[in-house]
Amino acid sequence: MEGKRVTYEEDVMQILGEVGAYQKGHFLLSSGLHSDAYIEKFRVLERPFYTERLCRRLADKFRDEGITCVIGPTTGGIIVAYEVARHLPEARAIFAEREGDGRELRRGFHITPGENVLVVEDVVTTGGSCAQVVDVVRRHGGRLVGVGVLVDRSGGSVSFEPRYEPLIRLSLKTYAPGECPLCEAGVPLLHPGSSPIQGS
Repeated sequence: MEGKRVTYEEDVMQILGEVGAYQKGHFLLSSGLHSDAYIEKFRVLERPFYTERLCRRLADKFRDEGITCVIGPTTGGIIVAYEVARHLPEARAIFAEREGDGRELRRGFHITPGENVLVVEDVVTTGGSCAQVVDVVRRHGGRLVGVGVLVDRSGGSVSFEPRYEPLIRLSLKTYAPGECPLCEAGVPLLHPGSSPIQGS
């Protein structure tokens, strides 16, 4: 009997489970919000086999768009941009680094005015980092084809024009620090990420 076809979403959830990326507890997110669940993206990104598999799926969503540049924010977005670009034969991979309250291109990276650019990210909660990279693309005259992410955990609050393609959407609860029931219950707060507290 023919096996059941695995969807994008099922494949992503299986990978998150296999590598221990989906974690439960009391977490301080880089957005400043608190949550009872956390996606530790580097449990995936440290595994080239799984990273390649997910990024190939993301590249497939944009394969016919004539993309010549894939750009992500530091840090996880560097790996995602490289792997997605590897599956788009005409594309190169670059990344945007923090500068003040935004991001900018360094290291000789450039975007040619009018070229087709794809913005990518690993995990999105508020969309802040992606929005900063979209701003970089537009300031440098690139044509934004869309934004692709591995995991959207925003609960539907994030979208980008002209096209937004997450591999999976997760509705994970988040709380403002002053309204967090986990804080009130005295559950220890963990800060698992390495980024300063701001939009992600």
